[in-house]
Amino acid sequence: MPVSESLASRRHKLYTEEELRRRDNSPWTLVQGVLAIFQFVVFLVSAALIARYLATGEGLALATASVAVKTLVLYAIMITGSIWEKEVFGCYLFAPAFFWEDVVSMFVIALHSAYLVAYLSASADVSTQLLLASAAYAAYVLNAAQFILKFRAARRQTGGAPPPSSSTAALAGEAS
Repeated sequence: MPVSESLASRRHKLYTEEELRRRDNSPWTLVQGVLAIFQFVVFLVSAALIARYLATGEGLALATASVAVKTLVLYAIMITGSIWEKEVFGCYLFAPAFFWEDVVSMFVIALHSAYLVAYLSASADVSTQLLLASAAYAAYVLNAAQFILKFRAARRQTGGAPPPSSSTAALAGEAS
């Protein structure tokens, strides 16, 4: 299906039959599923470390390092997700089926990147840095919710069956 297909014609189907075949046969589907779960675990650990620092004043180095790790994992999932999107939909980003998820993903990347710039350049104090990290994490939660809803829509379209490669990989197509 051409990338230029209107959103209106896709409202009832997330994937065409050909896109489903490409999704199910792509090794990037599994990569995305694994990275999505890993990123969520890193997020939980990092959020706990930030909360610990804010509550006790201890562990700033761990908290800041954890945000840097979360950001690097985000970059990895965005790069591999773009490759997945190209394989399945024919464009690296902003395929009609995932347009709004990709838009919010760009905002998430911008906030995570702003944190890294503030941290590495010491252009902002620790409070501002952690405020940026918190905003980045809130945006990440919103984006993750978008992908979970998209995952559920994909499962409804396929009758609840995950891609044949793995049940974990079912999330992958919705984690770019």
